[in-house]
Amino acid sequence: MIPSVARPSAKDKILAAAVALVRAKGYAGTTVDELCAAAGVTKGAFFHHFASREDLAVAAANHWSQTTGALFAGAPYHAYRDPLDRVLGYIEVRKALLKGTVPEFTCLVGTMVQEAYWTHPAIREAVDRSISSHAAEVESDIAEAMQKHGLHADWTAKDLALHTQAVLQGAFILAKAKGGAEVAADSVDHLRRYVELLFNHKG
Repeated sequence: MIPSVARPSAKDKILAAAVALVRAKGYAGTTVDELCAAAGVTKGAFFHHFASREDLAVAAANHWSQTTGALFAGAPYHAYRDPLDRVLGYIEVRKALLKGTVPEFTCLVGTMVQEAYWTHPAIREAVDRSISSHAAEVESDIAEAMQKHGLHADWTAKDLALHTQAVLQGAFILAKAKGGAEVAADSVDHLRRYVELLFNHKG
């Protein structure tokens, strides 16, 4: 017997549509009608699951965190014994993800917060949780690398972890401005060089 494959629920379809459309058009440019059409659901189904477009955006940020968190949790760089190699491996994974069109590789939460940070505090807070929780995963490897390599600095592992996210989000903005991934990949390469210089690492 062939096992049955669970079909995505209406809620899952709406979340998937939100991820795709907001990355392509932005939060302000994405309407409920477009979301329903892309998800193949009715407005009634939309408002059954989400009280508003803002409510969906918050849910989409949480969904994005779970999805990308699982992706990075399963990445092979976690197997490296040296924590600095894990940090550099993380950066290389970020570069490897710069594939396809700009909406396909840019960040949902970064896109939303650029538009909504002032007008929609709930979205800003959801984005902050998403980016900060991701940075915290990198922070643990940076802190271990500082200890292992005897690095004493006037900056913290948290500072550097958040800086990696700042570079990546800035790289996405440049990719949108230039219309392609090449400029973003160059920025990620510079991020790697910067980390190697901080740790006096010979790659």
